[in-house]
Amino acid sequence: MGRMSIPQLPVDQVADDAVILDVREQDEWDAGHAPGAVHIPLGDLPARLAELPDPDAGTLAVTCRGGGRSSRAVAWLTQQGYDVANLDGGMKAWQAAGKPLVADQGEPDVK
Repeated sequence: MGRMSIPQLPVDQVADDAVILDVREQDEWDAGHAPGAVHIPLGDLPARLAELPDPDAGTLAVTCRGGGRSSRAVAWLTQQGYDVANLDGGMKAWQAAGKPLVADQGEPDVK
């Protein structure tokens, strides 16, 4: 069984204000997300590809809470020809590294 290897991008290699694709659900996004992130829940991704950042801008980091959903998104997007990598450890790792978080209301946190 040849499982495709998912490219991983360590949190410390991603700029604080980088454009990141966040594939978590709305409530998770509302609770806290990276300031430069684009929010497209995993299930909406196929219908919303036009909203992805310019593919010529370099490797796009994809994140979720811990890395599971974003791994699936990276595998699918790679098959569509996108240059993407999984944010290693997801938003939990982002928060643990002291990276900036913004919330739609209240104190930002990762759900």
